[in-house]
Parts: sequence; C-alpha cells; structure tokens
Amino acid sequence: MKEYMFDEKNGLWYKLEGDYYLPCLTAPEIGKIGIWGERRRQHLKNHQSGIYTGMLFTGKLEAHLQEVDRLAEEMYSRLVEEMSEDEGITEDMKATDQMAWVQQMNNICNRAAEIVREELIYA
Repeated sequence: MKEYMFDEKNGLWYKLEGDYYLPCLTAPEIGKIGIWGERRRQHLKNHQSGIYTGMLFTGKLEAHLQEVDRLAEEMYSRLVEEMSEDEGITEDMKATDQMAWVQQMNNICNRAAEIVREELIYA
C-alpha cells in the first residue's frame, strides 16, 4: 500500500495511518502582525474559539488580524493626538516640565489603549 495518496475529487493528500488514510490537513501560517493584531488573535483564541478556528481553517484569520492591527494603530494614534491637544499637552510643556509631560502622556496613552481594546480588540 502507498503511504500517501492524492484524491483528485477534492484535491487533498491522504496519509496511511494503520489501516486508514487520513487527510493531511494543516493550518495556514500566520504572517507578521502587530501588537493589536496579536491581542485580537489571543482574544479570539481564548474567548471565541469557534470563530477563531473557522477563520483559521478558511484562511481568513491572517487578513482579519492585519486589518484589525491597521485600524487599531490608526485609532490609537488619532486618539493620543486628539486627547493631547484637548488637554493642552505641548512640546513647550515637554521642554519645561518633563515629569508632568510624561505623567500626562502616559495617562493619555493608557486611556487611548483602553478605548482601542474595548472598541476593536474585544468587540
């Protein structure tokens, strides 16, 4: 008996395991994604495993993660910029009172990250 067999009807390879031919199925490799895409992947994997598995095996997961990563990065940058303008955080403040500038920017970055997580990552 052959160790591997190709079925032309469905285009799958099968491997002989004992007395049975089992399909050779592998999940597609996921390319490089950013931190937001990785957080989305972890959320789907841990809390919505059916959706994660379905997207993984249909090949839609990588594109989804890359799109979420792109949107989240744009949203985060926009929020940080808008919040810093609204709160009057300027380069002059950075030059004169660095510790206050760092504290306020950390606060803004944390709030922006929380909004992105709630709106895009955990949605």
